[in-house]
Formats: sequence, structure tokens, C-alpha cells
Amino acid sequence: VSNKKNIMARKRIEFMDTSFRDGFQSVFGARVATKDFLAPLEAAVDAGITHFEAGGGARFQSLFFYCNESAFDMMDAFRKTVGPEANLQTLARGINVVALSQQPRDMIDLHAKMFKKHGITTIRNFDALNDLRNLKYSGECISNHGLHHQIVIAMMDLPPGCEGAHDAEYYLKTLRNILDSDVPFNSICFKDASGTANPRKVHETIKGARKMVPEGTILHMHTHDTAGAAVSQYMGAIEGGIDRIDLAMSPVSGGTSQPDILTMWHALKGTNYTLDIDPDKIIKAEEVFAESFEDYFFPPESRMVSPLIPFSPMPGGALTSNTMMMHDTGTLHLFPQVIKEMSEVVRLGGFGTSVTPVSQFYFQQAYLNVTLGKWEKINPGYGNMVLGYFGRTPVEPDPEIVRLASEQLGKPIFKDDPLDVLEPGMPKAAEALKKNDLPETEENFFIASSCEAKGIDFLLGKAKISIRKKSDEAEKKAPTSTKSAAPSVSGPRDYTITVDGRAYQVQVNAGGTVAAADDTGNTPVSAPTATQTSGIDIPAPTPGNIVRLEVEVGDTIAKEQTLLVMEAMKMESEVKSPQAGVVQAVHVQAGNTVQTGDALLTLRW
Repeated sequence: VSNKKNIMARKRIEFMDTSFRDGFQSVFGARVATKDFLAPLEAAVDAGITHFEAGGGARFQSLFFYCNESAFDMMDAFRKTVGPEANLQTLARGINVVALSQQPRDMIDLHAKMFKKHGITTIRNFDALNDLRNLKYSGECISNHGLHHQIVIAMMDLPPGCEGAHDAEYYLKTLRNILDSDVPFNSICFKDASGTANPRKVHETIKGARKMVPEGTILHMHTHDTAGAAVSQYMGAIEGGIDRIDLAMSPVSGGTSQPDILTMWHALKGTNYTLDIDPDKIIKAEEVFAESFEDYFFPPESRMVSPLIPFSPMPGGALTSNTMMMHDTGTLHLFPQVIKEMSEVVRLGGFGTSVTPVSQFYFQQAYLNVTLGKWEKINPGYGNMVLGYFGRTPVEPDPEIVRLASEQLGKPIFKDDPLDVLEPGMPKAAEALKKNDLPETEENFFIASSCEAKGIDFLLGKAKISIRKKSDEAEKKAPTSTKSAAPSVSGPRDYTITVDGRAYQVQVNAGGTVAAADDTGNTPVSAPTATQTSGIDIPAPTPGNIVRLEVEVGDTIAKEQTLLVMEAMKMESEVKSPQAGVVQAVHVQAGNTVQTGDALLTLRW
């Protein structure tokens, strides 16, 4: 009897199961088909779990980009599986909502409306810069549409030697700003996407927050185990007064993801706290989970703990997306150097929290510093951040980096509200749908705005499935794979040129020899002169995938005109012409994978 009373006296720590969103993102780069997770989801419900992370973040775009599925259909299937009472939660990035680019006010409101329509209960809303302006309007929309608004304070540890933000004092000051504002919210989350906030700081922050917030306010903690400190962080948070934590199920727990439910249950033995679960039922659910994902490829780095992460810091949810991209482009061997370089990139960038999209800005800039030389090229996302176009960074960025960004991007420093410079999204989305004869539904408006060209491709039935499974690995490694890179700079190069009104197909080989045929297929005795085939190659600035071409052979282009759009490390970037000219040859097409330095186009002046 005394033992029973002791158990009843223990505080019950609530948890959200992140297996089906952050677990998928952290381990599989968010590339998971809905049909593959419904069985383990049913098993989780049978185990008594009632609070799930069900979408948002990278799990919105990834379904359109890589799974050939609608994220709205996935959310509908999720709700149908768990029943009407479960708390389904999604993740939103402030004014970006679930896009990688900033969204205007009409699309921010439509995001909340559509997520409510498709079964979501709660939206966790964060801003990587902890700029309250970026949370105000999105929070109002979430609340206005009858959703639970969980406002976020984004956390991390700074690289060694840095100070001025990301300590307990900074977080509690941020909390005070929230409490003193008129931003509506229902609960508060402390989100550490990189898992680097040291446990003592976590404890002091939560302890201080508990004293500041009104009685009954729910405090929630989110972290990743990338640095091996997640359970210690949660213990510090629990002892400081946290109400809820985020946990996942094996095989998508630990490492870059959240701690396992069973691991945390075990850690709480002998304390005054409990998860109040039936461990046998959780074990059974995890067995179903493992069986359902037997054919999925698990990147080794997704399951590992790295002691170097606090020196970067690199979010667990972005790490595997980046390494999968580097794997696809043959540059994975550079990963340790890039992670090391991130320390300086964070140090000089104003201390924005390393979480999407800022974590991608950091990683991309670090990648450019490694491959092209330190600060030789400013990544547009990183540059716009230090210039103020995403809001105020926690501290002022390094003045020299700001100068380089302003010079290279051709932009001044920006101090105003980022929302005020965004054009309404509905007209542009409607134009894209009309142009492609697509139904003008609210879902399609939002897909067109948040997913842009790839969203239109999905709606047109042109999307491709890119989910890494073990059974596909052999085919992908085959030399006949259709997913080939663009021709290397040293290989033969094909050109189309016109001489006296006749088109010639010209091939310039590595040794300098030229072979040519006219448009009838006849091979001339001599090829057109060298001056007619000369041109300057436009190289790929980074490895990545070609998203779309903006020009064709024969087009006359202006300086700084966009030639094509590439995708690298979850972000799209434009490749622009260094000067005016004429497109002489195009060496890539949409879907090609290229390496740094590969020729994309050839221009003649």
C-alpha cells in the first residue's frame, strides 16, 4: 500500500510523440510515404499515446517534393487513424510557416485555416531569431482559427568563446517580452533543435520561467540527442518545473532525433516523476515500427551521437537532410570540415538560433567557405539574415560580414518589419494555377505559394518519388542510372551554333578536337571556326540539383539575369549571369545533379 501511495504522489510528465514528424525528418530527411507509417501509428494509439506531432516543418514540403503525396492528404489520414480526440500538433516557422521562404500575410492566415481544416489541433510556432515581430501575426492567425498556439523560445549553446545571447538571462528576457506583449498563446515551448543547450542552463531557464508565467501555464521542452545530452537536458527541465517533453519511438529515436520513450521512462526510475506509460505496450509498438521500416535506408550519421555538435551547432532535423544531399552529390567526405567551419559562421552571424531556416544558412555558408574559400561568396540566405531581412538577430552581426553581404548581394541594411515588404501571395498563386489549368482551391493556392514550382509540378502529376530504401540502393549505384550528373568540365562538350543561317551540332573534345554536323546530319569537311564556338562556361557554385532552367539556347540575357535555379541543402538559389551575353549552350536539364564547378551553361559575348 505504501508503495502504491508513493507512485501516486509522483508528478506525471506528459509527452508528445515526435516519431511521425521530427523522427522522420531527423532520420530520413522527412522522406516517408504515408502508407508506410499507418501501421506503427495504429500501434502507438493502442499503446495509449494521445499526443502526436503530425506534420509541419520539413514534413510539409517533403511530401510534395520527394514522396509525390499531398501533405493535406497525409494529415487527413493521420487524423482518421488516431481518431477525433487525439492532440495532433504541427510545426510552423513564424512568418515562413511551412515554407523555406517568407510568406505574406494572406498565406500565413491560409496556413492556419488549412491546417485546422485538415485535422490539426495545435501549432508550435517558432522564429529562429526570437524576433517577436515574426511570431505576432502568425500567432494571431493560429488563435483566430481556433487552434492551440504554442509559442516558442528557440535555444542552443554558442560555440566556445561566444557570449551576449543564448544564456538563461537572454531566454528569460525573451519570455518577459512575450508575456508583456499582446501576442496570443496557449502554451510555451523551449525548443533546442541542435540539442546543445547545456543541462544546467536548461534547468535555470525553466526554473526561472516557472516563476514568471501565470499559474497553470503549460511549459514544454523540445530537444535532440545529437550531442548526447538530451536526457540530461530533460532531467534538468523536469526538476525546474517543465510539464511536457518530446520523445520518440525506436527506430527513429536517439541520435539526431528525440530520446526514446522507454529511455526516458527508465531515467525517471527512483525519482519523484513518471511518464505513466505501460512499457510493454510501448515495446510492442516499437516492434511494429521497426518492422514497417525494415526496407528504409537509415543513414549511419542519423543514429550517432557527436561530441562535436556543440561546437557547430548543427540541428538533428537538418543534419541528415544535409548529409543526404551531400551523399547524392558525392561530397559527404567534406562534412567534418563543414561542421567545423560552422563555428565561425555562427560566431560572426549574429547568433540566430541554429534551426530552420537559419541552420541551413549557417550550413550553406560553411559549405561555401570550405569549397570556395573563406567568405569568397556570401550565401544569399546568410547574407539577407545578417542584413536584417529576416528580422533582428539576437546580437549585431560582424560589421565586415555585413559589408561583404551588402556588397555581394547589392542590398542595404534593413531595419523594418520583414512582413511589410512582402507582396500578397494569392494573386501570384492564382496566376500560376490558371497558367497550368489547375483547380483554384484553397489547398492549391497554399501549395503553389509555399512549394512554388515544385508544388505546381506535383499538381500537374510531374512529381517524382525520391525515398531512399535498401531495395533501391543497388539500382541507384548502377552505372546505367538515369540520375546522372552534368558533364564535367574536362569531358566533351556539345554546342548548337548557327552559321549563315544553318544550325550545327558541335562537339569539342577534351583534347581540343572539334566534330560538327549540320541540321541535316551531314558532317562538314571542316567545322565552323573557333571564334564561332568560343564561349565562357557558367559553373555550378555548389553541388546540388537543377530545379528549373530560366533561359534557352539563343536567348539574349542581361547582367545579373537569372539563368537557372538550383536546390542544395534544402534551399533553392538562383544562378545569375555575370554579364550580358547570348546563351550558346545549355549543359544541364531539370533533375540533373551537379558538382561544384560543373558547367551549367555557356555564354558568348
